[in-house]
Amino acid sequence: MAEETLGRYDALTQELSDPSIFDDQRRYAEVAKEHSRLRRGADLSRALLDAVEAERDARELVPQAEDAEEREFYAAEARAAEERIEELSEQIRTELIDRDPNDDKDVIIEIRAGAGGDEAALFAGELMEMYSRYADRLGFKHRTLSSSPAEVGGYKDVAIEISGDRAYSVFKHEGGTHRVQRVPKTESQGRIHTSTATVAVLPEAEDVEIEIAAGDLEIDVYRSSGPGGQSVNTTDSAVRITHKPTGLVVTCQNEKSQLQNKEQAMKILKSRLLEREMRERAEQEGALRQAQVGTGDRSAKVRTYNFPQGRITDHRVGVTSHNLEATLGGDLEEFTQALAAKERTDRLAAEAAGTPG
Repeated sequence: MAEETLGRYDALTQELSDPSIFDDQRRYAEVAKEHSRLRRGADLSRALLDAVEAERDARELVPQAEDAEEREFYAAEARAAEERIEELSEQIRTELIDRDPNDDKDVIIEIRAGAGGDEAALFAGELMEMYSRYADRLGFKHRTLSSSPAEVGGYKDVAIEISGDRAYSVFKHEGGTHRVQRVPKTESQGRIHTSTATVAVLPEAEDVEIEIAAGDLEIDVYRSSGPGGQSVNTTDSAVRITHKPTGLVVTCQNEKSQLQNKEQAMKILKSRLLEREMRERAEQEGALRQAQVGTGDRSAKVRTYNFPQGRITDHRVGVTSHNLEATLGGDLEEFTQALAAKERTDRLAAEAAGTPG
């Protein structure tokens, strides 16, 4: 595997060094993407081949040793190299097995208030802040692409873009229905209410991946509005784009410029179309999965945030934290790392069983 990986990586490096590749932007994007994806595997492969050579050299020197002390020294060197070989082999296996080709992409996170009225909107706003703060902790950039603020605070829906090294791989497991349990400020009897917000995580589509014919789009412009429907702009700067073949609709009104709103709406639309294409491809390959968001009903949940007990539970990996405030403040590593580990385990099990991961 190491030799094959290095050979492929070197071939891609050579292809990228040929100036003529820029004449075909689609091919350039494909090669650059695969080259980037294989870089860590190639580095590990080089280290593995070096360790194999070191182990072989040490074994050959053992019988040539002049005394027991020297013989034990070379034997110890051989054992250390052998352990290094096992360690690197496992790392390479994990790195290269059917890795999600979207892991290296930037990400768009869409959050929508679900069941629970005003509380759901407030919770959607808290989730948006949680992801933004986690992005800050990781040194990632983030910005709001579109939003519909609620009158009480929070959002009816909001979309944020997060850019950084392997951003999609970090956030991709956040998709699903998040459930909050707490006493709302408006609750006079002190009863605990359950509300939800749905999260969809989209790998950001590159222009060469999704091509959209101009005739497939219906673009409307209108005046942007704030909570309660009041106008917050005196010009028709808000943009609504409808993709007629699929019926997907995207609206953006965050920017003052109609052009900027259109660009951001197109970015979201392309990412939704890419996610739709990925889902259809997975279904055709027999890896049918439920949509990330589901119905938004209270019973369909991936994670529960229980305020009275200060507890967060991720139901997919059985991880519970009693540090609710820190998690909402952006300390998400415990959950994202457990979910990434589960993905690796599932992929390794699928590979061992000879089925797609």
